[in-house]
Amino acid sequence: MRGFKAFLLRGNVVELAIAVVIGVAFGVVITAFVKDLVTPLIAAIGGQPDFSSLSFTINKSKFLYGDFLNVLLAFLVIAAVIYFFVIVPYTAMLARSRKEAPADPTTQKCPECLSEIPADARRCAFCGEIVGAHATV
Repeated sequence: MRGFKAFLLRGNVVELAIAVVIGVAFGVVITAFVKDLVTPLIAAIGGQPDFSSLSFTINKSKFLYGDFLNVLLAFLVIAAVIYFFVIVPYTAMLARSRKEAPADPTTQKCPECLSEIPADARRCAFCGEIVGAHATV
């Protein structure tokens, strides 16, 4: 029982449980946004957005392709809303916050042979030229 308790209280399990709960809640918010705001907007522009009555029959078998179109359009609209209202702003926010200074160079070019050598080198390993602050004119 002690091992099971340790497993449940590990950070990974708790964080995963929180992520699932937040993900479900976020999914409900996005679905409501699409159903209550975006779909009526599409209906106002292009007519009735419900295709569930569309079907065709072959040998007394009824194919309700309208339901499939409803689900497909709902998926595409939800994906577009998530991309444009969540991913794009989040990526822009991360790009603004991650302004890192360029790292100090770890190499330098030899002034004589233009080979890449360590920045702290006093002499070029390729041509033997004295480089950096140790060079005398």
